[in-house]
Amino acid sequence: MMTDRKIIANTLDPEEMRVAILEKGRLVDIFVERMWERQKTGEIYKARVDSVLPGIHAAFVNLGDGRNAFLYLNDAKGLDLKPNLEVVVQVVKAARKNKGARVTSRISLPGRYLVLVPDGQETGVSKRISNEDERKRLRSIAKKLREEGEGFGVIIRTAAEGVEEEALFHDLHVLLDLWNEISHEAEVQTAPCLIYRDIGLVGRVLRDELTGDVGEIVIDSEEEFHKVNEYLKRIMNGKEPDVNLYEGNSPIFDFYGIERELETALDRKVWLRSGAYLIIDHTEALTVIDVNTGKYVGDTDLRHTVLDTNLEAADEIARQLRLRAIGGIVVIDFIDMEYEEDRQKLLHRLDEVFQNDRYRARIFGVSQLGLVEITRKRARPDVRSVMTRGCPFCGGYGWVLKEDTVAMHVKRFLRKVALSNKSEAMLLEAHPAIAQYIAETYLPLWEEELQRRIFIVAASEFAWEKFRLDVQGPIDIVERRVEQMEQWEAQIRVYRTTSS
Repeated sequence: MMTDRKIIANTLDPEEMRVAILEKGRLVDIFVERMWERQKTGEIYKARVDSVLPGIHAAFVNLGDGRNAFLYLNDAKGLDLKPNLEVVVQVVKAARKNKGARVTSRISLPGRYLVLVPDGQETGVSKRISNEDERKRLRSIAKKLREEGEGFGVIIRTAAEGVEEEALFHDLHVLLDLWNEISHEAEVQTAPCLIYRDIGLVGRVLRDELTGDVGEIVIDSEEEFHKVNEYLKRIMNGKEPDVNLYEGNSPIFDFYGIERELETALDRKVWLRSGAYLIIDHTEALTVIDVNTGKYVGDTDLRHTVLDTNLEAADEIARQLRLRAIGGIVVIDFIDMEYEEDRQKLLHRLDEVFQNDRYRARIFGVSQLGLVEITRKRARPDVRSVMTRGCPFCGGYGWVLKEDTVAMHVKRFLRKVALSNKSEAMLLEAHPAIAQYIAETYLPLWEEELQRRIFIVAASEFAWEKFRLDVQGPIDIVERRVEQMEQWEAQIRVYRTTSS
């Protein structure tokens, strides 16, 4: 088994789970899911119709979670929707600020290699599989799969390319067993209620990203470690990669150098190994990338220096779009090339580097202005929107890390400190907004998990992302330090749990 890919899961913190994919030791993909932003897409509910609105050809259905969901009549599989009717629906678009979730009664269950469509008639093959012979082979297998039972459709996923028939049948049986469990819950439960929740962040990443070249999966939580082993036994049919439990004192993302790489994933400037660099800017409509030679002066002549820089930039741009989860329109200003032969070499390299991208990218050639235009499927929020927010100090023209992001940096730091000694209490200083956010959102949870009393000082002189451990030790010493600080500065705010 090839071992140039690793999946590293940081699941110790219930507030934020992160899964990273490394290729040849470099970070190429990061998935983040926070406690307050659990992905609901894919969840299945036994819902109750609340109201039907013929004027917009839709209905509102009660999922039991406090906000009605939106069901288009076209997505209701011909059901005669009436108020109080019970219906099984699946979330296809999660709720947003002022909008409830969008649901459908056309259920689909994704597996590793195929999607099961209960009560469907589909026999499809992913459009991303372009080889006609392979498409015919897979379509033939899909027809055999449908003969395993009645009343379901099958769509073959891109990951099935080159996969043996036996593995596809195994995937089908796993999904049929799952659907039988869901159907049973739908019969015995009372609407409105949740009857199926997706397998969670780690499971989704494994389902979608686990290919034959993944040599190792490393997880830092014993509970998640056991879950992953059980999940792999069910889906892998005896061909599981190595799964290891990380038990080091240093945080798992620090140990693998991921935390350091994550910091650069937000940088506007990205240095290339040659000394050239990229500038990545985001606008409302598109992403713009500028390629510069920087410190790179080449070895031969200007033509080859420009071509080498552009080819290296193409490799890094493909990685950055994947790492930052950038979708939509991307315009790249490569360094101008005089020769058509060189432009074709660049386009060929771009075709190569995007070949294995799970999210389809289309390259539109070099425009009259020398720009290369790319569109990439937008499948999930980009890293910048997940980890940052508009700057509260400059009216939103810049950006800062989200409060949640800074809070998780603080927690990982506190855990590292807690593992290094047996102190009873810690006193932390942080920007007032961050201190208040941690105190109101996480403080009791952190104290219980880390088995420490935690005091947080709102330090007005601190920058947004800065924090500092002032003192740690026996509880009486830390409390004395808190009293001193309150005496010295009457307006100082110290956050603590009510048990202080």
